[in-house]
Amino acid sequence: MLEKWKQKIWLQIFVIYTRYLIGGTFVFASLIKIKGTRFTSESGADNPINSAWHFFETLYESGLYWRFIGIAQLTAGFLLMTQRYAKLGAIVNFPIILNIFIITLSYYFAFTPVITGAMLLANFALLVWDWNELKVLFNKKPTYSEKIRLENDKTWELTGLALFLFTFGYRAFVNKYDIFLWFGVSVLIGLIGLIIGLKRRKKTQPTLHIK
Repeated sequence: MLEKWKQKIWLQIFVIYTRYLIGGTFVFASLIKIKGTRFTSESGADNPINSAWHFFETLYESGLYWRFIGIAQLTAGFLLMTQRYAKLGAIVNFPIILNIFIITLSYYFAFTPVITGAMLLANFALLVWDWNELKVLFNKKPTYSEKIRLENDKTWELTGLALFLFTFGYRAFVNKYDIFLWFGVSVLIGLIGLIIGLKRRKKTQPTLHIK
């Protein structure tokens, strides 16, 4: 049943861009930690000890651990965006997003748990998507489809690399960043990749239609 759904082109595209979205978000969030700076411009030390801002101030003051979190997020995000190593990326990213989700439930974050919960579900869906290959981790025989998957085309790998390099460079070297500019340029890169990828697919399989 799962393999039948995995042959639908629109669903394959949705999975590819879900990887881009989750991966890009984590790359974007990772650089501030790797650079050793706070989420906010002000210290959270004066906030109540059971508040989210005090918690993040404690993480920030840890220094090495703060950067370690950033490196872990950067690694998981990059792996997801490559497509080639997206299965490993989904595995690495799952405990990270699960931890973030629990944190947003433990402190007051308004509607943030809705966002982190959606990302957790999306990451879980990516694991289900690749279950036929990942089940080898549970001592089950993996099964591979003989049909060519859209994600194996170099276009999607190059699009992911372009999105990663732009996000990394923008976050690493631009001090006063505009999140809407980052998102807009990322959408443009993704759109260009989508057009090229579908054109290449049409040339190789002219009788295949998106349905």
